[in-house]
Amino acid sequence: MGLFSKDIATFEDLYVHQLEDIYYAEQQITKALPKMIEKATDVQLRQGFEQHLRETEGQIERLRRVFEIEGRQPKGATCPAIDGIIKEANEVAGEVSDKAVLDAALTAAAQAVEHYEISRYGTLVTWAKQLGRTESAALYQQTLDEEKATDEKLTQLATSKLNARAEAVEA
Repeated sequence: MGLFSKDIATFEDLYVHQLEDIYYAEQQITKALPKMIEKATDVQLRQGFEQHLRETEGQIERLRRVFEIEGRQPKGATCPAIDGIIKEANEVAGEVSDKAVLDAALTAAAQAVEHYEISRYGTLVTWAKQLGRTESAALYQQTLDEEKATDEKLTQLATSKLNARAEAVEA
């Protein structure tokens, strides 16, 4: 089996596959975030996850608009990458007993998700522009900007307090 499914023969096919990939990924993220919200003990982290859940729901709606613009039915393509990132986050979170260390682990896991999304949306912006799909490109760019802002917030939260709290934990 190759890197991509057999039905990708053209740049258009590749673009649609990427769209279906991120659609699936966003849906998986909406399933994972409530668990992260529940596990987070830092109030700001929990609030950030809650805000990102609302944003993700809006991003899914934006993707549905893209499908409509593209004349396609919304459809997801299973994405082993996001499944793996979420699985790893669940495993790590399940292994951490100290709340401060857990919050640092959850932040790192959330950033792995953000980085995946940033890479996917960055590609979609570029490809949509290449294909002359300016309306779709603008919608992707809006989401890309949100993902970058979330990543920045997570970095700020981690470096301003969460990492130091986790480091202070003694075995």
